[in-house]
Amino acid sequence: MSDPLIVDIYAAALSAQQKPGTIRQWLRRGRLTHHGYDCQGRALVDLHELQPSVEDQAA
Repeated sequence: MSDPLIVDIYAAALSAQQKPGTIRQWLRRGRLTHHGYDCQGRALVDLHELQPSVEDQAA
């Protein structure tokens, strides 16, 4: 398994072509693992975890 690629929810949203609010919902619902906050208070997620979530939403 590759090392996690930790990004804020705005970068994750751009990568997944989703709204930041969708990424926040996935965090709250446990579909993504929360990896803390950056220095500006933005939630951090592993970019590698987004692919399965995006595929689930498309199905």
